[in-house]
Amino acid sequence: MPLICAEPTANPTRQDIYDESADGERRISEALKVAKRENKRVLLQFGANWCGWCHKLHKLFEIDPEIAATLKDSYVVVLVDVNKGHNEETDKKYGHPTVHGLPVIVILDSDGKPLVTQDTGKLEEGDHHDPQKVLSFLKQWERKKV
Repeated sequence: MPLICAEPTANPTRQDIYDESADGERRISEALKVAKRENKRVLLQFGANWCGWCHKLHKLFEIDPEIAATLKDSYVVVLVDVNKGHNEETDKKYGHPTVHGLPVIVILDSDGKPLVTQDTGKLEEGDHHDPQKVLSFLKQWERKKV
């Protein structure tokens, strides 16, 4: 089944955000070590460089100060490329979240246990991701500091 993204067209001026040669499992394993050491969750963002909504979410993660701070304080973010079947085993391992389309988020605890899969379409408002919906989602799943 082909992956769905509302804006699949390539944009030659847009910089790639997903490493199309990266081993998703190895990246997740490294992120889990950091998460355990720093008492954080791991946020997996499954997507592809051709996906306009993936770029929009990634940009929001960077430019919104509250979202960026929440991510920095509470999450280790891993971008998992799933273009043309890449990291297919990783997708399967986490319950095939890409069935929701792209991008899709999976939050893991520091032991690697999936806590939630989020269809990011539910975080959208018109032609963008709603910053308050995204922040609310991130706050809901961040690990509570002791």
